[in-house]
Amino acid sequence: MTAEATSQDLLPADLTMGTVMLKVGDMKVMTDYYQRALGLDVVAEQDGGLYLGRLRKPLVHLAPAPGLNLPGRGEAGLFHTALLFEDQASLAATVATAARFNPHSFTGSADHLVSEAFYFTDPEGNGIELYWDRPRSNWSWNGTDVVMDSLALPPQRYLEQHLTEESLEGQHTTAAGVGHVHLQVGDVQSARDFYVGILGFEKTAGWHGQALFVSAGRYHHHMAMNVWNSRGAGPRKDTLGLGEVLIEVPAGDDVGALADRLKVSGIPSSHTGAELLFEDPWRNNIRVAVR
Repeated sequence: MTAEATSQDLLPADLTMGTVMLKVGDMKVMTDYYQRALGLDVVAEQDGGLYLGRLRKPLVHLAPAPGLNLPGRGEAGLFHTALLFEDQASLAATVATAARFNPHSFTGSADHLVSEAFYFTDPEGNGIELYWDRPRSNWSWNGTDVVMDSLALPPQRYLEQHLTEESLEGQHTTAAGVGHVHLQVGDVQSARDFYVGILGFEKTAGWHGQALFVSAGRYHHHMAMNVWNSRGAGPRKDTLGLGEVLIEVPAGDDVGALADRLKVSGIPSSHTGAELLFEDPWRNNIRVAVR
């Protein structure tokens, strides 16, 4: 495997992250959390599962998986799904409803220089990040690496500065998207070989050999992988938690080009023309589809 993709093998710059599918043990408890804590609405029902999102845009797919166990802390899988908000007031509204719904689900907050982020855990242990991006003109780059940090971001002060009655009342009428997906993996070099060398993301940051951040089109990151809990983890078992990551691209040619790269690299995949299904080295399911 090569460590870097050549320019013609890069994913399209206007790639976006799509719906994250979670395998769920208790649909009632989880649906209640995503609706009442995160202010998401049911967008569609399918095969006993629910798609929840904002303004008819699905962000999270809760799929019933009775009988499966919760993953262990050190196993590969989901670190967090990151929901991106368009302004600080919209972010503050959802931080407020999540904190009020279950204060114990709050796990931290940080000013990352490129973004402001608040972290929670859903009732089945899936990580959630709620964040707002600073304007790209305010981001700093050190060559091809974006400058990020984890500075203090006191939540109470943030709510005092940005939460409004209007943003709370209008929570269901404001947009949100899946900004990025962060995974737990067994080792960073294998993640780089796969996500950069084969898929065609570009590395945008690292963290002392413990984490990798990658993107298309010089976003700070569309995906990230870390070994903070999971160093040495092997392929995943079939558990609750992450079911599938969806990556959306503009055209069928983008899907076809990636299908060719996977084939050359010996990565098994299912290619229907409009979408491509495959697994990463830890058996995380990835679907790339035309937007």
